[in-house]
Amino acid sequence: MIVLLGSACLVVLVAGMRGVADIVGPVFLALMLAVTASPITGWLRARGAPVWVAATATIVTVYAGLFALGTALAVSVSRLIELLPQYQAQFTALRDDLVATLSGFGIDAEQLRGAVAGVEPGSFARLLEVLFGGLASALSNSVFVLAVLLFMCLDTVGFPAKLRTAGAERPEVIGALHSFATGTRRYLLVTTVFGLIVAAFDTVLLWAMGIPLPLLWGLLSFITNYIPNVGFVIGLIPPALLGLLQGGPDLMLWVIAVYCVVNFIIQSVIQPKIVGDAVGLSATVSFLSLIFWAWVLGALGALLAIPLTLLAKGLLIDVDPSTRWLNGLLGGGSLPRDEVTGDGTAGR
Repeated sequence: MIVLLGSACLVVLVAGMRGVADIVGPVFLALMLAVTASPITGWLRARGAPVWVAATATIVTVYAGLFALGTALAVSVSRLIELLPQYQAQFTALRDDLVATLSGFGIDAEQLRGAVAGVEPGSFARLLEVLFGGLASALSNSVFVLAVLLFMCLDTVGFPAKLRTAGAERPEVIGALHSFATGTRRYLLVTTVFGLIVAAFDTVLLWAMGIPLPLLWGLLSFITNYIPNVGFVIGLIPPALLGLLQGGPDLMLWVIAVYCVVNFIIQSVIQPKIVGDAVGLSATVSFLSLIFWAWVLGALGALLAIPLTLLAKGLLIDVDPSTRWLNGLLGGGSLPRDEVTGDGTAGR
């Protein structure tokens, strides 16, 4: 009965989150940024800085980071939109070659021309403008996100004292929240470091191959690195298409090969193992969390999949001592020795 009631409540909760995804996603983005920046407040307060100085430094740091990222995206996308029409002739030639090749397999040429007639560089430019523009809005131009983030950063000054007071009555809940905050910071630190490494490699290699706007694709690699397991595929598509237009199939294959060697090994092999050890989530759980939160909250859910999973784990598992044994099953490593009985089965 408890399982059935819990499952029913979970279904209602998830359905409600999907219904208000436009609010839940930005609020949790602001929460994640406030949690990440809160050590700045604590560090300044521990050194005797006034409350208003600590709060202002935290807010300025977070806002400056969002503004820099949003500005870089806006400038890069505007340059890309200006660049794509220059490839009209190459795109038309590739489209005609595709029609001729498929016609050789017995497919009607007129139907093919009708199917691809509306596909042109301008359509890709509009699509990229929508995608990058939406991301830039969510990160830097959303008044709602900035307002919520402002109040959360102000609350970080006195929040540790509130946690200490509440911890005397509900230590399990406070411990779960502390576990979420610590895991989120570890995840963002590891992911940011790996994102910078991948972005540096991609930028240099794409510049060496002559792909236009290598800085933009390096920035895209950095952002998509926060999407577990499959982020590099999203970051691969635009430079591969530009490689096809710039130098034909050979250059496109080189771009794909470089991304598969660098991004796949770092982002899909090495990074998940280190992230799993840092936050206590296996690669399978990370991938399933990506699918689930992307379905619930959309693109922002994909970016926030791991922190959202850490919050859910803290509130549903870490908060109750009788369910903490599940951490050993969700993590990437084996169960601790004290949670395994002599016959090799999981202990209570």
